[in-house]
Amino acid sequence: MPLESISLRKLLKIGFSAPNRRRGALRNIIRDDQARAAGLAGEGGDFYGPFWADARAHVFGTEDLHESTTGRMAGNRNRQRLYPLLRDGFLRWWNAYRRRTNEPFQLGPSQRTRYEVPDLAAAVKVDSILSITDGLGSHHYVYPYFAEAPAVSEEAARLGLWVLGRALPNVPPEQFRLLDVFRGQAFSIKETPLQGDEEQLFHRMYAGLVQERNGLRGPEAL
Repeated sequence: MPLESISLRKLLKIGFSAPNRRRGALRNIIRDDQARAAGLAGEGGDFYGPFWADARAHVFGTEDLHESTTGRMAGNRNRQRLYPLLRDGFLRWWNAYRRRTNEPFQLGPSQRTRYEVPDLAAAVKVDSILSITDGLGSHHYVYPYFAEAPAVSEEAARLGLWVLGRALPNVPPEQFRLLDVFRGQAFSIKETPLQGDEEQLFHRMYAGLVQERNGLRGPEAL
């Protein structure tokens, strides 16, 4: 996926990675860009999509995540190491969350959008949101972060929550959760309040990645 049209989770992953991992991710983006320009398929399927579909089904009681994960691993051995970690992390968060009420959870309003960044001619995709309405009538919008490394830091959480609020201005900010799925840790503005410098930090990070990507691919490509 091009750097100028990237998911929020992937942008946070690259932006907060160690320098060597960050450069490796940017080089992968360059190779994908070159493959698309040549009319070739530069990207594979969504590794995390099937897991997240199963996690959603588990929340609403139509599937059991343990059984779903076992089936996914049987169908694709590339999932055998990470899918159990994703399952355990998600269930660690979900089992704590669902103690709020014994009432069944319902699917909340669907949310899918983009956060435009005009000065970079870019857009950050905000999708795959788990929209939950619990038995008490409370709404939560859970945005998943899938990365074994790096973990979501306090600053990364603040930037992610800030983008979610900008991308979905009609949703009360306190209803957002940024879920680090591998670690089963959810961030909200209650526990991780915004400091007021998120816009500056976000644009500095994003612009820095674009500049670093341009430097890696060389002046002939600019």
